[in-house]
Amino acid sequence: MTAHHTLTASPENVHWGFFDAKLKPHLTIDSGETVTLNCVSGGPGEVGHRTDLLPEHRAILDKVKPYLGPHILTGPVAVRGAKRGDTLEVRIKKVELRTDWSYNGIKPLRGTLPEDFPILRILQIPLDREKMTAKLPFGPTIPLKPFFGIMAVAPRPEYGAVSSVEPREFGGNIDCKELVAGTTLFLPVWADGALFSAGDGHAVQGDGEVNLMALETAMSGTFELILHKGKSLTFPRAVTPTHYISMGTDPDLDDAAKQALREMIKWLGELKGWAPEDAYTFCSLACDLRVTQLVDGFKGIHAMVDKSLLA
Repeated sequence: MTAHHTLTASPENVHWGFFDAKLKPHLTIDSGETVTLNCVSGGPGEVGHRTDLLPEHRAILDKVKPYLGPHILTGPVAVRGAKRGDTLEVRIKKVELRTDWSYNGIKPLRGTLPEDFPILRILQIPLDREKMTAKLPFGPTIPLKPFFGIMAVAPRPEYGAVSSVEPREFGGNIDCKELVAGTTLFLPVWADGALFSAGDGHAVQGDGEVNLMALETAMSGTFELILHKGKSLTFPRAVTPTHYISMGTDPDLDDAAKQALREMIKWLGELKGWAPEDAYTFCSLACDLRVTQLVDGFKGIHAMVDKSLLA
């Protein structure tokens, strides 16, 4: 049986708001081993004066200061032997809620419609972990579908420290609601050890994440990390039980769509040996382009192809 590791969210084990290839790993594992990352979400402005914060969350707020971005990330975890040009396969085994509360917010100058909503509003929203639902204060009850908004390896070392807000080729704030337990994310490796981190727990989110936030909450994730030597990707990809997913991000939504489409055309060529023009035709008939998110500076599009069509 392969080894299993756990990394707690603590002031010593998190990096708040940024990624950097210079971060030292808090844990080093072998390819094929699993790790559970316990994560928390929310700074003082989001959690307010709650008295039911997890003890480690309170300790992080008291001892750690954000840098560049708002996300509290657990990690990094190094995978032995990982080098630039490899690929890290992240099998998402479990995603579990850690608390009975969550929040969603609107902030001035942010979100998809800042000109319509120049306000600050943070809603504290209870979670029913048994029924896996959230009841909104204005009425509706929404079923939960938890996933991590952020899963990432370290960025290219030449970048230095970069904000956790913008998703990039190393993953990061992808905010793709399809990445639930049972799916697999593939990340290109840019630094020694890969240096995997996760956070930004989302109890549920619509495509677009339009007001800036999902239903933000503390979660734990169990990941099997598998290293593929010499298998180089240019951008993250994902596989669900039913679909292949390619991704694109850019400040311009049209360019994000083009990137996701180009990545899918390339992937179909790898999977089926199709000429690019044949893959392009197939995509026009059977590939769905969906808006991942509109609010992270770099907007996101993900392209989805039903696996049964390629059997």
